[in-house]
Amino acid sequence: MPLQVISHPEVKSVTTVRLLIGTKKGAFIATSEGRRQSWSLKGPLFGGWEVYHIKGSPVDPARIYASQSNEWFGQIVQRSDDGGENFYAVDNQFSYQDPVGSHLYYDGSERGFEFKRIWHFEPDLEDPDLVYAGAEDAAIFRSSDGAKSWGELPGLRGHTTGKSWQPGAGGLCLHTIVIDPRLNGRIFGAISAAGVFRSDDLGSNWRPVNRGLKSDGIPDPDAEVGHCVHRIAIDPNRPDTLYMQKHWDVMRSDDAGESWYEISGDLPSDFGFVVALHPHQSGTAYVIPISSDYEHFPPQGMLRVYRTTTGGDHWDPLTKGLPQVNCYVNVLRDAMDVDDLDPCGIYFGTTSGEIYASSDSGDSWQSIFSGLPAVYSVEVQRI
Repeated sequence: MPLQVISHPEVKSVTTVRLLIGTKKGAFIATSEGRRQSWSLKGPLFGGWEVYHIKGSPVDPARIYASQSNEWFGQIVQRSDDGGENFYAVDNQFSYQDPVGSHLYYDGSERGFEFKRIWHFEPDLEDPDLVYAGAEDAAIFRSSDGAKSWGELPGLRGHTTGKSWQPGAGGLCLHTIVIDPRLNGRIFGAISAAGVFRSDDLGSNWRPVNRGLKSDGIPDPDAEVGHCVHRIAIDPNRPDTLYMQKHWDVMRSDDAGESWYEISGDLPSDFGFVVALHPHQSGTAYVIPISSDYEHFPPQGMLRVYRTTTGGDHWDPLTKGLPQVNCYVNVLRDAMDVDDLDPCGIYFGTTSGEIYASSDSGDSWQSIFSGLPAVYSVEVQRI
């Protein structure tokens, strides 16, 4: 796709924001100055391939990881060291045939696990060469050499509950990895449809942290696993507080996942896929309700982001600039992110290929790109 530019009055550049967009038919990179009023778009990268996730390092803005896959050629891991200008193979030459670090595998014979694809990358908060990958069937891999080589963290898949894990509608996917910003060795992983697991020793040992979750079809209210968690997010200012969007119910934990309670409150639907948190204001969270688990579109065809500033006691619809008539799109679990500017910017993509952005913490929105393939993921890098 040729470069697209949305023109607005010139403003003084404060910083640069980069959006990394994974779609059904390739990846795109959008950039804007700090006021986030005009955007340029480059892509598609890996055109025609599914890019489930593309994410940059929080400590090295030049480093980007991308999950490229299709049914014929399987999983390919790509890496850029220059902000997405080029993606490198082991020999530092762009290549679809010999990309960096695509040798991810495990012996799944014992429990019937089969490696299919990478759903999610989570770069380390300090070391740009350290990156985690969440896979389908559910597993976590880690690389300490910039994705050149990978090793599974077998303690998760080897947990005693592993035999009872069941896939959600999208597969048995480990779709979310969260690193505690205190760098205390704590990592969370969320699996559809098993639940949330926590490690306190950098991934060696894991245990389920799902107490308080209730799910249809699970008669035991104290069941350790079996919950279809769609997304979790950690409060960067109060890291023991986490928010969850699950298959029905929006939840919150104030004790690092030891217990959860519902905060769906006055939402029009408590089904959805995304949850995102304000970077500076604890208690401020964002969700996008979807009608139901079979009607994957907004209630009454009105696309609304809902914001709470009270930790979930009350939710307000944010509608300015969003379509309120005949909008029947979905927003997938990795397709929303928030930058750390002030006011913060919020971004999300839809299955109809639209990218929406707010530069005022959600008070107003604009469509910055349309006509893209179905959006799988949206991630922000500040450069």
